[in-house]
Amino acid sequence: RRSSDLCVVWVDAHSDINTPLTSTSGNLHGQPVSFLIKEMKDMMPKVPGFEWVTPCLSAKDIVYIGLRDVDAGERLILKTFGIKYYSMTEVDALNIKKVVDETLEYLLGNTTRPIHLSFDVDGLDPCVAPATGTPVPGGLTYREGLYITERLHDTGLLAAVDIMEVNPSRGETQKEVATTVDTAVAMALSCFGKARQGNHPSNYTIPIPK
Repeated sequence: RRSSDLCVVWVDAHSDINTPLTSTSGNLHGQPVSFLIKEMKDMMPKVPGFEWVTPCLSAKDIVYIGLRDVDAGERLILKTFGIKYYSMTEVDALNIKKVVDETLEYLLGNTTRPIHLSFDVDGLDPCVAPATGTPVPGGLTYREGLYITERLHDTGLLAAVDIMEVNPSRGETQKEVATTVDTAVAMALSCFGKARQGNHPSNYTIPIPK
């Protein structure tokens, strides 16, 4: 309601855009985007407890990065509504800089509007985020994840962030849990401006000997 022109960057191995009728598992956590897309309103059956959800996002206002586990129904939905996505095939072919450049050009162009980043840690490769519910091999590297968050921060338009699917109970060892948590924290800090090239306060000056 406050940001009717909001756009979304969705980093994930999964598109999470099944409907209750296309989902083969019935898991609602694989369906959240379908509840939000205005153009899909007529495809959505009534789901008890979800009557309050109002579609608020146009199909042209979301871009996926990192997809590599997409159900048949989801693939058809992406195709039908022309939803922009970069699977890992495109990430590998283009490189992450080109992917982010194109994402920002597509969503922003010459406009300025708020960006919501939804970052599921399973968008990253399991080697850097193993403690998650549905890991999929062949994901984004740690560096690619940081590049996305750094670039979005640098736009000055990042208005909201969620870091999803950190699940310590799915780590097989304490090291896997720590690795996943540390990775998620690093992505979050990068969203708030922590830069790999370093930071300093805006009022900092180099001391001069007296």
